[in-house]
Amino acid sequence: MQFTASTVSLTVDDVAASREFFTTHLGYTVQHTADGFASLSREDAVDVVLLARGIEVLPPEQRDQRAAGLILAFTVASGLQEQERLLRDAGARITMPLRQEPWGERLFQVTDPNGVIVQFVEWAADAGQ
Repeated sequence: MQFTASTVSLTVDDVAASREFFTTHLGYTVQHTADGFASLSREDAVDVVLLARGIEVLPPEQRDQRAAGLILAFTVASGLQEQERLLRDAGARITMPLRQEPWGERLFQVTDPNGVIVQFVEWAADAGQ
């Protein structure tokens, strides 16, 4: 099996709000949009598809679900720099401030207007194995 791309599909209440968050704060670009749908991409990250809750393209048992219990995580070179950048951007809400875990992971989280949790991770070079 060979994959040609990776995409995460998120069902949200307000596609426009999440689209704006991902393009403004995370550097995604809009590839396609339609009523209740947006396809976003970045050259260096997983693609994101946003679907409106209740949209009929989903099977009936999935239409009322929301993106929940999911953390969309990205590895970055500097968690501190990314947190500072997002704090300067209007509307980016830090929902878990930068912290360091004993195993060497530095991380923080932001949450988009629909409750999608985005986590930024930096691996400390001096962490023990």
